[in-house]
Amino acid sequence: MISVALVDDQPLFRSGIAMVINSQDDMTVVAEAATGATILTLCRTHRPDVVLMDIRMPDTDGIEATSTLFAELGAEAPKVLVLTTFDLEEAALSAIEAGASGFIVKDTEPEFLLAAIRQVNAGSNVVSSAATRSLFEQFRPAARSTPGAEYGELTPREREILLYVAQGMSNSEVAGQLFISEATVKTHVSRILTKLDLRDRIHMVIYAYEHSLV
Repeated sequence: MISVALVDDQPLFRSGIAMVINSQDDMTVVAEAATGATILTLCRTHRPDVVLMDIRMPDTDGIEATSTLFAELGAEAPKVLVLTTFDLEEAALSAIEAGASGFIVKDTEPEFLLAAIRQVNAGSNVVSSAATRSLFEQFRPAARSTPGAEYGELTPREREILLYVAQGMSNSEVAGQLFISEATVKTHVSRILTKLDLRDRIHMVIYAYEHSLV
């Protein structure tokens, strides 16, 4: 059973989402909150698998709440799926940088919302590497730093694959480009994530842009 927490300042919206989620056999809403200020207490008390987090809330918004969540709980933090009004906005990118597994627009179809919850709970992302790249090109045109010592731990092949992923390529596309198997690419991606201490391939894209690699 997937346990879900809803963090949104609109009671009517929370009620509607809760009804949709609770109608499913494999998920249930375990907690609700109207502000991100209570996120740590909520997660420590109810231990949700996934948090649906609104970006724009009073007191503590979804970006700050997501950042606090991962800073305090680290690997024990639940997956965060951000709810936003627009599909391409800077706040969504900021939430991903803070640790969110993806974002969806608030007027999305119920079936897509449920699929997104299942997807992030399984460890996948709801926004693609290509979409993340588009967000960076639109909202983060200037890179901020050069790579640290951790980048030196990557092999030449791993650096090559990191750049391909940063360009928005899927594992199968990278495999075709390098004439290797998709399983081999997946292994390399896993090693890159470990060496750079990154959560997922979306954060590989973020790393590449933030460290002047693309």
